[in-house]
Order: sequence, then structure tokens, then C-alpha cells
Amino acid sequence: MTRSTVPATVLLTLALMTPTTAWAQNHSTGDHTMQNHTTKDIVGVAVDAGSFQTLLAAAKAAGLVATLQSKGPFTVFAPTDAAFAKLPEGTVEALLQDPARLAEILKYHVVPGRIGAADVLRAGSATPTTAQGQVLDVRVVDGKVMVNGATVVQADVDASNGVIHVIDAVMLPREATAAVRR
Repeated sequence: MTRSTVPATVLLTLALMTPTTAWAQNHSTGDHTMQNHTTKDIVGVAVDAGSFQTLLAAAKAAGLVATLQSKGPFTVFAPTDAAFAKLPEGTVEALLQDPARLAEILKYHVVPGRIGAADVLRAGSATPTTAQGQVLDVRVVDGKVMVNGATVVQADVDASNGVIHVIDAVMLPREATAAVRR
């Protein structure tokens, strides 16, 4: 597969110009089905879903709730509670005690701008820069959208200030990966 680099601004333009595919509109596996709520912000949509308690607690501990409620637009790759449970024992608790490191990890899940699943499906891959400053590797593998190895289990959940893509794993930036393994 050939890997192409597509800037987030190009993806945003494509999203505004083209319809969403059926996969991007309705793709869901497991019990993570979320409804589109264009009148609620990202935090409100996550609260309503009920499967993001850990993510919301982490955002609060890191001081990022107000940011996720701001105008945006943002693309959030949101790990579920089950995704956080896959981390080594004690990791979440330790991160909640280190707001700066926690903020870096959470910002790694947020991309300024709006990236729709249909855009990635069309392009085959993308490398958007996160709010944390590192680049994500978003690609289509066997018909599934993958983000740094995490699978998008539900795509394109609209919020008033962006879009949420539900993922099945917590992504760790390079520096945080080494710290979690210690």
C-alpha cells in the first residue's frame, strides 16, 4: 500500500465537499454506539455516551475540559473505558496524579480541525499533527481505519465543535510510552 501524506486542511476541505460513506456514517462494533449530537459539544456527547468515564475524569484532572468545550473544531480519537482498562495496572491512577503528563497524552488524541472517516478511506492514509505536537499514523488496513495501531470502532460522531472517532486503545506519544513501561 502506498502511504500518502494529507494535511488536515486538505482533509477538512474534502469533508466539506463530499458525502460521507455508509461505513463512516454508521460503522460501529461492540457496545460503543453513540448518536450524533450536533447541538452538544465533545464533552457533552462523551458524557451522554456513558462509556468514556475514564477519559472524562482524565480530561478534568488534566484541565482540558474547557478546551474540549470550546469552539474548535476538533477531531478527537476517544478511547473507551475498556481501552483504558487495557493499560498496565496502576497506569491510570499514576497519570491522574501527574496532570502535565496526562495532558500530553490526552492532547495526543486530539487533532485541531475536523477529519472525517470518509476522507481517510478515500486517501488510504493521513498523518495529521495532534494538539500535543506529534503526528498520528492514520491508515486503512483491511477496510478498517487504524490510528497508531488502535482501531476506530465507531467513526464520525458529530458534536457542535468537532467530531469523535471511538477507538479501542489508548495511544501514547513516544515519551509517554517509555514512562508507562517503567
